[in-house]
Amino acid sequence: MNIMEEEKACIEQRVIPSNEPIAFDENICIGCNQCVEACMNDVFVPNVEKGKPPFVRHPDECWYCGCCVMECPLFEKGAIKVKWPIKTDLRWKRKETGEHFRVGMPEPPPPNLTPPVGGWKARS
Repeated sequence: MNIMEEEKACIEQRVIPSNEPIAFDENICIGCNQCVEACMNDVFVPNVEKGKPPFVRHPDECWYCGCCVMECPLFEKGAIKVKWPIKTDLRWKRKETGEHFRVGMPEPPPPNLTPPVGGWKARS
C-alpha cells in the first residue's frame, strides 16, 4: 500500500462529526483543489481520485471565513457551501408582531421605527 492509498484509507475510516463546516456537491465540483490551496488552516486534503471533491480532514479547525468558497470557480452553481454553526443561523422575532424572520432573507419585514422610551439620543 503506497502513501496515497494509506491516506485515503485513513480519511475514509474517520468518524464524520455532526458539524461538517463545508459541504461539496459531487455532481458539480470538478476537483480543481483551489479551495485546498486557499484554506489558511489546512482543513482540506486533496482527493486522490481526479475530478472528485477534496476531503474535509480537520473540520474543527475551520474558521468559517469563506475563502475556500470565494476561490471556487463553481461556487455560484453550488459546488461548495459553508454550513454555518447553529449559533449564527438564528431566527429573529419582532416583539410587536411576533413575526419571525432571518437576517438576509429576501423581502424581510420592515424594521420597527418607533422611537424608544425616552426618545432618540444624539451622539456627541
